[in-house]
Amino acid sequence: MSRAVGKSAERWRWLMYVALAIFGALITFVGARAQQKASDDATFRKLVDGLCVAWSTGTVEAPAKFYAKDSGLVFYDVSPFSYHGWKEYQAGVQKEFLDNASEIKLTAGKDLKVTRRGMIAWTIVPMHLFEKSKNGKTTEMDLRYTGIWEKRGPSWVLVHDHLSAPAAED
Repeated sequence: MSRAVGKSAERWRWLMYVALAIFGALITFVGARAQQKASDDATFRKLVDGLCVAWSTGTVEAPAKFYAKDSGLVFYDVSPFSYHGWKEYQAGVQKEFLDNASEIKLTAGKDLKVTRRGMIAWTIVPMHLFEKSKNGKTTEMDLRYTGIWEKRGPSWVLVHDHLSAPAAED
């Protein structure tokens, strides 16, 4: 009988070691995931803020480094409806917005949401745009921004972005 009790105790001890090992692995995974999330939040906060600073220069050359240059990509803006590829986006934004502006300031809000799945991430953040045209007229508007980022080599680049303004309230 003592031999049966000894085997039973040994089995329970073995099960306890396995359970502790699984528990330890789960805690390690959860901790690593939390650390990755914090790192992603900081990385994309820096990228989004840098993107806003670049657009605020009033040139298309400054923000170009944030965008993938593939011709098949689509970018949605406030006006016109969409641009196909970086070349079209660059020329369109220059003509529609930058040529007539003497000052532009784009600011990302504090409420940045980052979701990452491997080499793809998307960011959602409210933004504020201040624009002073060359004729002295000023415009301010709150915007919604969604950016789809892809990790290419060591860098994250935008493969799609969507900027929109809420409908005017009556």
